[in-house]
Amino acid sequence: MKDTDINPIFWQDSALVLLDQRRLPAEEVWLRCTQVSEVVAAIQNMVVRGAPAIGLAGAYGMVFAATAAWRHAGAQWRTAWLPEVAALRHARPTAVNLAWAVDLMAQHAVGIHGAPAAPLLAQAQRIHAEDLAANHRMGLLGAALLGPASRVMTHCNAGALATAGHGTALGVIRDGHAAGKIREVFATETRPWLQGARLTAWELARAGIPVRLITDGSAAHVLRTQGVSWVIVGADRVAANGDVANKIGTYALAIAARAHGTRFMVVAPCSTIDLATAHGEDIVIEERPATEITTIGERAYAPAGVGAFNPVFDVTPAALIDVLVTERGVLHHPDRGALESLLRPL
Repeated sequence: MKDTDINPIFWQDSALVLLDQRRLPAEEVWLRCTQVSEVVAAIQNMVVRGAPAIGLAGAYGMVFAATAAWRHAGAQWRTAWLPEVAALRHARPTAVNLAWAVDLMAQHAVGIHGAPAAPLLAQAQRIHAEDLAANHRMGLLGAALLGPASRVMTHCNAGALATAGHGTALGVIRDGHAAGKIREVFATETRPWLQGARLTAWELARAGIPVRLITDGSAAHVLRTQGVSWVIVGADRVAANGDVANKIGTYALAIAARAHGTRFMVVAPCSTIDLATAHGEDIVIEERPATEITTIGERAYAPAGVGAFNPVFDVTPAALIDVLVTERGVLHHPDRGALESLLRPL
């Protein structure tokens, strides 16, 4: 299977190796994790980010948790590992893929006899391979919806860096470009971490896909004046009614897209669908430190003493979503019935 040359997360010599996404595009720095606390820190501190990628990190972190528990408690390891399992599961609250992957690993652990490290590593690697295959499937399904010579817009980074490779939203864009359907991509800079400017633009330029950066505040103007046919984004959680949590600013883009007749596509694997969460308003929205928006690097640019509100996700109502693309198929105007049908065992 052809893939990008971007491999942000892999297992090597009993360690989880992560591309430090805080350092891109200036430099490519790799961090090695060998214990649960290091994986949790990498997730919380944005070394690894993107819903599918933090799910993969959580899955590999479970290998470290089991290894340590077996070393200290032997046959009682399933009790001994519970604090570290909880730490992994709750490292970040909004993206459901993390809890999904940790829970899947815990379920797999039930049937293990003897030392758990090898069978759990094999399970984590299966999850990894399945995510990559899902990305390729979604890329093809989403690209089939694009018209010729399309201008599209994307927000944040839902590319190879946020997944096992290829990407969700950027997977559609990659495959659309390969099919000759993408004329140009507008990428929002995505404040405050600038994932669009630092990561999405880096991925697209590296792939030879025409991309222009825009400020977040100019998106509605670009939709009105530049002939954008699709806004294509990823997702961190899809509620049972089809509401979608994604990077802050996605909701505003969906409103602007509807106002200007631009179609809105969400691309996410089935692991992002959370039938246990009835509505988007029930999704916990992570808030991060005020300093992320009052400073740039070491330099403060807001007046001393001024506070800030820094939610890092928002919820886009299902009514504003034209298409949800998953590895199991495409849902037009997703709702509870369609999502439940999609997730029925194959």
